[in-house]
Amino acid sequence: MQFERSDIPDLLLITPKRIGDDRGWFSETFREDRFRAEAGDVSFVQHNQSYSRAMGTVRGLHFQLAPKAQGKLVRCPRGRILDVAVDLRSSSPTYGRHHAVELSAENGRQLWIPPGFAHGFCTLVEDCEIAYLVTDYYSHEHDRGLNWRDPDLQIDWPVDEADAVTSPKDRQLPMLRDLGRVFD
Repeated sequence: MQFERSDIPDLLLITPKRIGDDRGWFSETFREDRFRAEAGDVSFVQHNQSYSRAMGTVRGLHFQLAPKAQGKLVRCPRGRILDVAVDLRSSSPTYGRHHAVELSAENGRQLWIPPGFAHGFCTLVEDCEIAYLVTDYYSHEHDRGLNWRDPDLQIDWPVDEADAVTSPKDRQLPMLRDLGRVFD
C-alpha cells in the first residue's frame, strides 16, 4: 500500500498494491495498522456505497457538522470519477482550497478525507459505484453541503453545469462565502 500526501495537509491518496496472475488480481484495500500509522487514530463505523447511472453525475459537496463530522475513505470499485475534497477548516492555511483526483476501478486509488472537509464527485463514465468508509454515523440534523458550482472554489469539473446530473438538494446548496464558519 502506497500513501501519498496531497498539497492540502491531512488528505491522503492511497494506492493499494495489486497482486495478479492469469486469473486476475488480489488487493488489500484497507489495513488498519498501516492506515492509522499514516492518518492517525481513526476508526470507521459505517460503510456506504452509491451508484450513479449517468456520466456527468455530480454528487456533493457534502459534509456533516461537529459533533457528527465524518472522515471518509473513498474508492471507486466500478467506473471512474473525479473525486473532490474542499478544506472547510477556518484555521487552516488551505481553507477554501480543493484537491481533486481521479479514482477508478482500474487505478484502485482511494482518497482519505478527514473531518473538516466537504466531499463530492463527478462520474467520468456511465455506471459508477462509489464505496466509502466513514468515521461517524449519518445524521440528518448535522448534514450540510457546499455548492459544487461555486466559482470561488475554482474546481475544474469535467461537465458543464447544463449537462450535469444533480439532485435538487445539491443545486440549492450555499456558496462558500455564504456558508459561514463550520469547522475551526
